[in-house]
Amino acid sequence: MGDPKKQRKKYTTPRFPWRTDALREELKLIGQYGLRNKHEIWRHETALSKFRGIARSLIGKTPEERKTMEDELLIRLKKLGVLTETAALDNVLDLTIEDILERRLQTIIFRKGLAKSIHQARQLITHGHIMIENQRVTVPSYIVRREEESKIAYSPRSPLVNANHPLRQTIAVAPSAKAGSGDAQIEGE
Repeated sequence: MGDPKKQRKKYTTPRFPWRTDALREELKLIGQYGLRNKHEIWRHETALSKFRGIARSLIGKTPEERKTMEDELLIRLKKLGVLTETAALDNVLDLTIEDILERRLQTIIFRKGLAKSIHQARQLITHGHIMIENQRVTVPSYIVRREEESKIAYSPRSPLVNANHPLRQTIAVAPSAKAGSGDAQIEGE
C-alpha cells in the first residue's frame, strides 16, 4: 500500500503575531477578499515571500548565471497574471499580497459578476457551480492563470446555467440598483 506522505504546513506564521497594525491589516484582507481564516492569507504571503526571495537571490548573481532562472520566474508569474507582459525582475520585488489575492478564483468570480458578493462566490465554488474550461473547480483559493480567466463559467450541470434562475436575476439587478442609489445620493447633496 505504501507510506502516506506526511502532511506539511504550506505557510509560515508571522514573526510578531500580536502586532495591532498587522492584525488590522489581516482582518481587512479577510473581509475584502472573503477569506475563511488567516491561514489563507499566510499561505499566499508565503508564496509571495518565496517569489521575492528568488528574485533577491537572482539580483546578486552574474548575468550569465541569472538569465535562465530569471526567465523561468518571470514566465511563471506572467502566466499566473500577477505580472504584466513587460515586467522585469525588479517588478517581482514590488509585488504585494493584494496582487496574489486578486488572482484567486473566488475574487475573479466576484469581479466578473458571476456572484453578488465575494462570500457568495466562495459558496458557488465550493458547491461545484463553477468550472474552468471543462473542469469543475471546487477550491476558492485556486490561482487562475491568465489564459484560463476567459474560460470561467457556470457548470453545465448547475441550475445556474439557466438565465431565469432567481440567483442570476438578483445578480443582474444588483449593479443597476447600486448605480441608482448612488445617483440619488449625488442629487440629494
